[in-house]
Amino acid sequence: MSKDTEIDLEEVKLNTVDQEKQPMAGDHPSPAGEKNGSVKLKIPDEDVTFTGLSKEELMKVAGTPGWVRTRCVLLVLFWLGWVGMLAGAIVIIVQAPRCKPIPEMHWWNEGLLYQIPDLHAFSDGLKGLEGKLDQLNQLKVKGVVLGPLHVVQKDQPNTLDLKKIRSDHGTMEELEAVLQRAKKKGISVIVDLTPNYEGANPWFSAKDNEMVEKVREAAEHWINLGVDGIKVSDLKFASGFNEWQTLRTDVQVNRTVGKVSALMGAVEGASAEEVAHLINTTGVDIILPNLLSSSDNGMERIKAVNVLQLEKSSVGWGLGASKLEPLSKVATSSDLQHLYQLLLFTLPGIPVFTYGDEIGLQGNGSGWPKMVWKMDVSVQSVMTFFFFFKGTLICSLAATCFNILASLVCRLTSRTAGRGSKSSVTSEARSARCFTATIIHSAPLTHPSPSFVCGTRAKDT
Repeated sequence: MSKDTEIDLEEVKLNTVDQEKQPMAGDHPSPAGEKNGSVKLKIPDEDVTFTGLSKEELMKVAGTPGWVRTRCVLLVLFWLGWVGMLAGAIVIIVQAPRCKPIPEMHWWNEGLLYQIPDLHAFSDGLKGLEGKLDQLNQLKVKGVVLGPLHVVQKDQPNTLDLKKIRSDHGTMEELEAVLQRAKKKGISVIVDLTPNYEGANPWFSAKDNEMVEKVREAAEHWINLGVDGIKVSDLKFASGFNEWQTLRTDVQVNRTVGKVSALMGAVEGASAEEVAHLINTTGVDIILPNLLSSSDNGMERIKAVNVLQLEKSSVGWGLGASKLEPLSKVATSSDLQHLYQLLLFTLPGIPVFTYGDEIGLQGNGSGWPKMVWKMDVSVQSVMTFFFFFKGTLICSLAATCFNILASLVCRLTSRTAGRGSKSSVTSEARSARCFTATIIHSAPLTHPSPSFVCGTRAKDT
């Protein structure tokens, strides 16, 4: 055999031996990365439970100096943080601006005032008034303003007797009975002592202090009798006398012994700024301006109400109330009467009504109309009872709704006014819309929940 043939035979033998040493893997090639002869075995996992440190081990670790220092540091940090928060809270409280003092509230801030200028037309005199106090109590009236009741002839100061009751109104005994029954019903009584109430000038064009002195003496007389307040007209003129402060002191002096008497003044033709000035300078408890009926401009009414916002506990609001005129004379339609009655309760202050306003009583000429106490069944069935807002939630919701309504009305009014003569809206309707905008944000309101009957016109039976 040649040498090359022998080498080829040796290579064949070696290849045969190598194939015999390889494992039997069938026709499938071995996975990449596996070595010949290696076998994978799956060993089941054993459950390993963490038992933690035993009590002895924990106590041993906790007692080490490192952990002791750590606990001390954390305890000090906790108390430092607590003291720091307490100190911060105290600083905030001390540095915070003081809250405004809560205004002092009296009985005239708790509900509406009801004016009765003519007792004969209202209830056939003082005797009849005693029997009508139950109806007024149902309306949640907190105070009635009677009269004037005193004796005087028109524009004749020598006939003035402020301590005597006119015979057509009643007697002193009947007035005392009214005062006693009103006190049981929680109704206060104010007496109007305007000297020349039927004449051209309420104070007889007096130039000296004599007339104010007469009113002061009469006020002392009526308050000692049990009356809860005194009212005078033309406050701007009366407050100019030197004796005015003496009159004020005599009316309000009894407050130190628990009896709260009110000094009420009506003023006409004064701006909102002048009304605020009169409140601060005259010291009256209730001032009754004619701001709502002196202008047909809704924006002017809004400004007036906003100016008097801070004096709301002393401002009385009424339509024609300062002139002792019925609401029906100012609001000639039933819809306007409903609107005015509703909005008067939303203004920040004291709502003041004149008798008959709750039923839309119409005037009958120059004299006071006869109050209607009996109504048709059809009228009674459609009468709307106006419930003065009860609770802070209702007040807030009502104020929000009215504010939205006021904004919409102002926009509608301004658009309507811009159309000029093409607008079909009447001046009366525009006045009603503008008046809607006199609603004030707040609220609430300063007096709790009296209810009031409003609305439909009554007829004699």
